Amino acid sequence: MSASEYPSGPVVRTQYWTRVEDGRVRCEVCPHHCTLKEGQRGACFVRACRDGEIVLTTYGRSSGFAVDPIEKKPLNHFLPGTPILSFGTAGCNLTCLFCQNWNLSKSREMEMLAEEASPDLIAAAAQRLGCRSVAFTYNDPVIFFEYAADVARACHERGIRTVAVTAGYICDAPRADFFAHMDAANVDLKAFSERFYRKLCGGDLHTVMDTLLYLKEKTNVWVEITTLLIPGENDSDKELRELSCWVAKALGPDVPLHFTAFHPDWKMQATPPTPAATLLRARDIARTAGVRHVYTGNVHDEEGGSTYCHSCGRRLIGRDWYRLSEWNLDEKGACRFCGTLCAGVFEAQPGDWGARCVPVRLADVGR
Repeated sequence: MSASEYPSGPVVRTQYWTRVEDGRVRCEVCPHHCTLKEGQRGACFVRACRDGEIVLTTYGRSSGFAVDPIEKKPLNHFLPGTPILSFGTAGCNLTCLFCQNWNLSKSREMEMLAEEASPDLIAAAAQRLGCRSVAFTYNDPVIFFEYAADVARACHERGIRTVAVTAGYICDAPRADFFAHMDAANVDLKAFSERFYRKLCGGDLHTVMDTLLYLKEKTNVWVEITTLLIPGENDSDKELRELSCWVAKALGPDVPLHFTAFHPDWKMQATPPTPAATLLRARDIARTAGVRHVYTGNVHDEEGGSTYCHSCGRRLIGRDWYRLSEWNLDEKGACRFCGTLCAGVFEAQPGDWGARCVPVRLADVGR
C-alpha cells in the first residue's frame, strides 16, 4: 500500500519505534516488533510506515459507540451497576482463531470506521449520557494507544474514569505509558499454555503474565481477568488448576476471575460451544485454589454471576445477567453482615443502569 492509499482523516505520529540499518522502521509497541518499509502496515493493520516513521492510521475514528452496563466488560468490582460508554476502532495485534469480535478486530476495511470522534467529543458525550466511565473495547486498545491516551486525558478532566479491555500483549515501555491513563482493566488471560497462545492466538503467554504482574505490582489500576473456555483447548482440570493457582499466588486472592463460554465463531466454527457444566467446574477449581471471586459468563447463572463475602459467605451483590438484584455493601465497601471489606472500587450506592445496551451516535448527543 502506498502512502497515497491511506484513508482520509487524522494520521498521527507515534513514539514507540526505531529505525533499523536497512532503512526500515521497527514498531516497538508489542512483541511482534513489525519491521516495515514505506507504505507497509504492521500485523495490527493500523500502525504503518509513512514518511519513514510509524504512524497511527485510525486516530479519531470509531467503529461505533454504545452505552453498556459495566458488568459487560466484564468488571464486577468496579462501580457496579453504572453505565459505561464503550467504543473501539479496527484491527488487532493478535490473530485469535476464535475471536468473538472478528468483524472489527480482523477488519481490513477502514471505511467501516464511520464515526469521527475527537477525544473531547467522546468525554463530553459520556458526561451528557451520565456514564461514569469510558471503555476502550471491541478491539484491543494497545494498538490505538495514542488515541486512547488522549481520550483518557479528556475524560479525566471531566471526572470520568477509563477502562481498558485488553489482551495485555504489549512491551514494557509502552505498557507503563498506556496503563498510566487507565483506572481499570479487564485482561484476557486466554489460556495457561504457550502452545495455546502460539497455535490459536499468534502470541505468547509470558508477555500477558508480565502485564498482569506489572498491573498488580506497579500500578493502582483495578484489574479483573477473563478466560474464554474452549472445549478441548484450554479447559482441562490441570490447566485450570495451574491458571487459578498462579492468579491466587502471583496476583493475590482478590483479583476477580471470569470464566466465560465460547460460541463457534471466526475460524473455529466447528468447535462446539462451551457446556455450562465446564464453567461451573472451572469456578469450583479456582475457588479451591484460593481465588475469592470467580464468575461465570455468557451463560445464565445467577450464583456464578453474584459476589459473595469471602469471610462469612453471604451474598454481597446479586446479579441476574447484567441486572443487579441485591446489594449488601456498606458505604465503605464492606459486608453489611460481618464487616469484611470487599476488594474493588465501590460507592455507597450501586448504579441502576441495568442490562440495557444502547447504541449511540455522538453527533446526536451534542456537547
